[in-house]
Amino acid sequence: MVRVRAPARRPPASPEIWGEQTDVAESADWFKSAFIAVVGSNVLMTRTPDAHFLVEVRHRGTKVVVFAPDFSQTAKVADEWVPIHAGQDTAFWLAVTHLILKDCFRDKKVPYFLDYVKRYSDVPFLVTLEPQADGSYRPGPLLRASQVASTKAEQHAEWKYFVRDEATGELCLPQGTVGHRWQDQKGQWNLKLEDARTGKPFDPTLFLTQPDAIVGVRCDDFSAGATDQASVRGVPTVRVETTSGPVLCTTGLELLMATYGVDCGHRTGRPEHDQWPSSDEDASATYTPAWQERLTGISANVVRQFATQWANTAERTEGRCSVIIGAGANHWYHNNLLYRSCIVPLVLTGCVGKNGGGWNHYVGQEKLVPQASWAPIAFALDWGGPPRLQNTPSFHYVHTDQWRYDRPFNEMCPTPDAESGAAPHRMTQGHTVDLQALAVRAGWLPCFPQFNESNFDVVARARAAGALTPDAVKAFVVEELRSRRLRFSMEDPNNPKSYPRVWYIWRGNALQASAKGHEYFLRHYLGTHDNAIADEEARGTVEDVVWHDKVELGKMDLVVDLNFRMDTSALYSDIVLPAATYYEKDDLNSTDMHSFIHPLQAAVPPCWESKSDWHIFRELAQHTSKLAERYLPDPVTDVVLTPLQHDTPAEIAQLTVKDWARGECELIPGKTMANIAVVERHYPGVYDKFVTLGRNFRDKGLAVHGCHYDVQDVHDEALATAPTREWMGVPYLSLAEPKEVCNVILAFAAETNGELAHRAYVSESKKTGIDHTHLAAADRGVRMSFDDLVSAPKRVLTTPFWTGVTTGGQTYTGFAQNVQELIPWRTQTGRQHLYLDHEVYRAYGEALPVYKPRAERAATRDLVKTKAAPGELTLNYLTPHGKWHIHSTYGDTLRMETLSRGIEPIWLNDEDAGLAGIRDNDWVEVVNDHGVVATRACVSARIPRGMCFIYHATERTIGVPKSQVRGNRRAGGHNSLTRARLKPLFMIGGYAQFTYAFNYWGPQGVNRDTFVVIKKLEKLVW
Repeated sequence: MVRVRAPARRPPASPEIWGEQTDVAESADWFKSAFIAVVGSNVLMTRTPDAHFLVEVRHRGTKVVVFAPDFSQTAKVADEWVPIHAGQDTAFWLAVTHLILKDCFRDKKVPYFLDYVKRYSDVPFLVTLEPQADGSYRPGPLLRASQVASTKAEQHAEWKYFVRDEATGELCLPQGTVGHRWQDQKGQWNLKLEDARTGKPFDPTLFLTQPDAIVGVRCDDFSAGATDQASVRGVPTVRVETTSGPVLCTTGLELLMATYGVDCGHRTGRPEHDQWPSSDEDASATYTPAWQERLTGISANVVRQFATQWANTAERTEGRCSVIIGAGANHWYHNNLLYRSCIVPLVLTGCVGKNGGGWNHYVGQEKLVPQASWAPIAFALDWGGPPRLQNTPSFHYVHTDQWRYDRPFNEMCPTPDAESGAAPHRMTQGHTVDLQALAVRAGWLPCFPQFNESNFDVVARARAAGALTPDAVKAFVVEELRSRRLRFSMEDPNNPKSYPRVWYIWRGNALQASAKGHEYFLRHYLGTHDNAIADEEARGTVEDVVWHDKVELGKMDLVVDLNFRMDTSALYSDIVLPAATYYEKDDLNSTDMHSFIHPLQAAVPPCWESKSDWHIFRELAQHTSKLAERYLPDPVTDVVLTPLQHDTPAEIAQLTVKDWARGECELIPGKTMANIAVVERHYPGVYDKFVTLGRNFRDKGLAVHGCHYDVQDVHDEALATAPTREWMGVPYLSLAEPKEVCNVILAFAAETNGELAHRAYVSESKKTGIDHTHLAAADRGVRMSFDDLVSAPKRVLTTPFWTGVTTGGQTYTGFAQNVQELIPWRTQTGRQHLYLDHEVYRAYGEALPVYKPRAERAATRDLVKTKAAPGELTLNYLTPHGKWHIHSTYGDTLRMETLSRGIEPIWLNDEDAGLAGIRDNDWVEVVNDHGVVATRACVSARIPRGMCFIYHATERTIGVPKSQVRGNRRAGGHNSLTRARLKPLFMIGGYAQFTYAFNYWGPQGVNRDTFVVIKKLEKLVW
């Protein structure tokens, strides 16, 4: 079984900058903010239980500014509403940062800000500059210890980096980098401003006031959508003698100043290399307040006022400014640039890791607090492993064959032109599916099904060739891949042997609410009718992936849905297993909105034939074991490939992008490709293993984020007191009942067992060389059980597995431990990363945040075959979250339908609607090449012109008439108009924070760059 998990809503900017995925403040921490910016989030609609903090904090004098194209519920309670053009927030925040750099770093030099970025960001680190043919330079990689004679012998020298001491001008090697994290010598992974070689303190240089040279550095400009525009600006540099000769370097902050157009008076003496804005009113120069006006529709004066108030507040309060951000920003193709543009001013003004400050992304409520003890049970690591885990967008993009309707991705993603005579980087060209195949070959991302033939058949061939040991089987697989006799399924996804065949959907609406490109799911997964009319366009543009002219429709043989309601997924499933509701089962729930673990209790027994999720899976395991006694009675050997993993030494596996399939490097498992594990499976024992806790749990201990603690004694004590089951004469802790599982999770989680929190900090302290155990000292006696949580609310304990602090009543905010305890971020330099030096980021022109425009209608190819007739509207189509939709199970009950219009309408601007003769409550068809929705129009002045939206998430079960433009076939839901678009930049791996982990890293199936035609529905047919 493959567990497909969706980072589709998880922002890539969080891993990019922090090496963490959305560790954010609980909502109670909003009450400590002095200034809150709300971006792409409608808190009063989608965070109803928490919204009172946002409303009430204004009574303390906190300013709340809401950025939203529509006059949302949250805009109504704000001090200011900024009606920004949809998807153009990046331009506004780049201009804000321009002013902060100019006012607070160039002119005033605010001490608090300077001290903060020296300690907690990468801006002091030296960046090499690469000469171009025209005499200009481009930013290159960070200067590495391996390049300097005196440090090249350092262990992992390629992964250690330099800053310059302000007092002496000498190169210093800061502690805390990814190289220090994985070196043999422990105790140097910390944020102390001390040289790792000598222990000598240093003061990092930010500004090069006495440069060796001033050179013109190219600052890419994508604002017109072109790839060949740039401003060349003078940047001060120092000359560093390396083993390959002298190299010019500058600091990350000097690059920031140039990129953002902050003129510090540096001149090269060549006018063509000194292209600075003439003033903040220069609309032709990125990223001035005047420049952003034409993109955002917001006055430059508003930018000036906002930036000044933000910076003044952050200085006076030492970082109590925060951003609340959500899906409205996250679902654009260039979402990472939008997010990074918001995060940079937070870092520059010292707000991250501060109570009342920081970046707070809320999309879904998916913070799994007791992860160390939950994961071994969820993924069967207590008995074996490794598990098969798959990032959802890649899986569905490939297997629903949406790639076949796609063209080369760079039509939507401008990148810098290669230097004259140089070949463009392979990751900036070609088809997305080819780059997905490269990501699988290189071990960056997982791939399931794994090969273009059965894993068991591969092992059988290995045995026939004489491979009798696990190592021999691995060697056989390596040779088969090297010779290309064996291929990954994603290299030949339309080979029936590569198809996924059985799909269990567990309490998620995977065929509709989560299915970007819903109609393609219907066509290629199920083989049922659909309303897509787009042509296949990939033929002739794919190279690595095998093209089949004709493909089989309906890949899935069996779809099983665990559900308690007839949603769209259940409607299309072969089998629906009735699941208990939240009030009919025992379970645990934790979210990022609060710092508690919430117990779900069975107030009543499950109704009719329904069972709890755990009982359903338990019975599936039991029947599987019975069938296996007949069909698979003997152990079988499997091979499982797992990608290079975050929080392991694989973070330093790949310094450069090389493809073994092209002969550019050796094929080495765990280094240049995925890890290979040989796993013995005994299917008759599945049930017994399901209902008991395996000994791996006891013997190997538990770990998250590379931090480990032992649990042997706790396990053995539990064997004497907790429920047990015997298997083959050996007692094991019982997992037969949901409450037993909950108690095992709580007993072994550091967040609910104070002794284990202490042990985790002992482990962390060895790595950092700093004693952090005081964070757990007062709580060592705490033990939480399920009944304890039922009796009274309990806050989770402070642990190194999460970055906030709850000790002493402190409200939880992300990265507080990094700031307070000098624990590094899990990134390349161990600091917050504003400069991303991976070669692919530089090839995309995104090493620093830049503006890249929303996709033009022609580039999206949503309307190639769908043409707007006179009097019909062509609009940008969005799917925001709504109060009674995805966030309410019962949005389609009779009472809720009566309170609305009996249907989910499409919201239109009143002036746009007037042009098409559409009145409020008229029936309309919303159509593009991907599908059609038939619904009523909700005409409102709160919606800006040029856009429309249907709240996420509608169903195909209620109020769906037939479509006239699709031959009287039944119309669809909100995702019938979308399709998955993957940005290949997020496929890279094996490089510090850019390394795969469950629910952490991978491309997203973004859907806001979508266009539709709206026309009146002339005849209503049910």
